[in-house]
Amino acid sequence: MNLFNKFPFKDKPNTAAFTCTHIINKEKPILFVSHDDDDGSWQFLCGNDHTNEEIRIVSLGTIYEIDKSVKKIANLDYGKTAYRNDENSKWIIE
Repeated sequence: MNLFNKFPFKDKPNTAAFTCTHIINKEKPILFVSHDDDDGSWQFLCGNDHTNEEIRIVSLGTIYEIDKSVKKIANLDYGKTAYRNDENSKWIIE
């Protein structure tokens, strides 16, 4: 199945997104998502504090491939955040 055919985000799959090495290496699940109201940037993090060395820029499509459950918050408005307690919990939007 082609990622571009069913991509749930309004942004294109090649949109830059900030994440951490824990997510990329599949060591921890995505537990925190932010959609910035200043520039529209996305952050997908594991919920831990991070050093600069642990932060990476990947495509939104890569994030979707790592964790398809983010489709549930694909329409997250600018300036909003979403979090969950673990990968099986419901997303809470603030």
